[in-house]
Amino acid sequence: MKIQSKFVLLFFCVALGLISILMGAIFFFTQRYAFEDFYKRLEARVNIGAQVYMQEDEQTIFYYRRIRNRYLERLPAESDFFFRVEKGKVIPKKGAPTLPKRFFEEILKKGRSRYSSHNDFFAGRFFKSEKGDFIVIVYAKDPSGFRELAMLQKILIIGFFISVLVVYFIGKVFSQQIFKPFSQIIKKVQKITADNLHLRLPARNGKDELAEITTTFNDMLDRLETAFDTQSNFISNASHELRTPISIISGEAELAMNNKDLPESYKQSLSAIMSEADKLQEIISGLLSLAKTSADKSKQPKERVRMDQLLMNIKKITDQVNPDCELRLSFEDLPEEEDELTVMGYEHLLQLALSNIVTNACKYSDNKPVRIRLKTSDKHILINVLDEGIGIPEQEKKYIFEPFFRASNTHFYEGHGVGLPLALKIIRLHRGTIDIRTQVNSGTDITVLLPSVANQE
Repeated sequence: MKIQSKFVLLFFCVALGLISILMGAIFFFTQRYAFEDFYKRLEARVNIGAQVYMQEDEQTIFYYRRIRNRYLERLPAESDFFFRVEKGKVIPKKGAPTLPKRFFEEILKKGRSRYSSHNDFFAGRFFKSEKGDFIVIVYAKDPSGFRELAMLQKILIIGFFISVLVVYFIGKVFSQQIFKPFSQIIKKVQKITADNLHLRLPARNGKDELAEITTTFNDMLDRLETAFDTQSNFISNASHELRTPISIISGEAELAMNNKDLPESYKQSLSAIMSEADKLQEIISGLLSLAKTSADKSKQPKERVRMDQLLMNIKKITDQVNPDCELRLSFEDLPEEEDELTVMGYEHLLQLALSNIVTNACKYSDNKPVRIRLKTSDKHILINVLDEGIGIPEQEKKYIFEPFFRASNTHFYEGHGVGLPLALKIIRLHRGTIDIRTQVNSGTDITVLLPSVANQE
């Protein structure tokens, strides 16, 4: 997940959590206030009801009831109930609602209590009088309060979902504005390759993190460009400076060999010199090729390379150079679209990499049949080279791509340990991979995976 997406998700979760807490608090305290207010209204009627109950004068009772009806609004389904208390026990009364025992116990213990069941509310209080102890309970419904809370709940739910959309939109816009400079830097960095290391990121004013990143990256490009230039100069100079004296040594040795009066022991020494000079020439050529794969390719533009044609060329060349090697090409279900068989790259380097793999397969299998399969999968090109050779010991498999490394079972075969490292560098240069499966005395299976032109569209 990208940092921008993580930022949006974090912002969304935090904002959503705060909104949820705020809306929950609004609903909780509104509900609590509404019920508290309604209970107070019930308790006011409890006190009036007690005063009426304690009066013996009918006229006084009449005035109490008249005042209550005039100045206190009638609550929905309002009714009051009086219970006598004798010796600490509540005397049941016919027609009274069934209430939990703990409600009466709390009234006797604390002097008052409240109780609700769904939309039914009860408020009760204990009184002492000359007529005896009694409890007054007032009952009423609260349809308006419940309707208001239901409406508030609906509004809060709708507001919550609207807030979700608004918060997500704000987080998206906010993150885009914050990460916009980083996106611009990424786009410019992606344009910088080994072919144009002279490009630099535009300098930024200020001392913020973006300016620091830009400066650090430009400094790194300076060091890389210097390193690439040094390497390119070394390759150019080494190509002439190293090959020239070796060619002279080989030529002088060969010239001396043509002297008929030369003793046989001298001829054997000269022959050894020529042989070792040829080996040295091969090592130097391999090293220079290895170095060139990392050098600047600005003078070598990429081209479209058909892999089926390239493999047929490799087979043709191998048949001429090593006729004892039996190569068997197999093209499995090749697609009709040419782009799916084509790679954008350097044809001579790809041919060098695959030729090294095929040559190793022939050499280390004592010219037993080598099968080369070409197929496509998910806009990638798969080249499989399977031999029946000596294989590679499992514990040494991780070292085979290191320059000059040779497996312990290759003593009887000539080689310098440069072919596979060179092939790996070339394949990686083309954004591909190499996978090796091998078993001692059973053979080696090498699979090269390259992205096709269709993958880059």
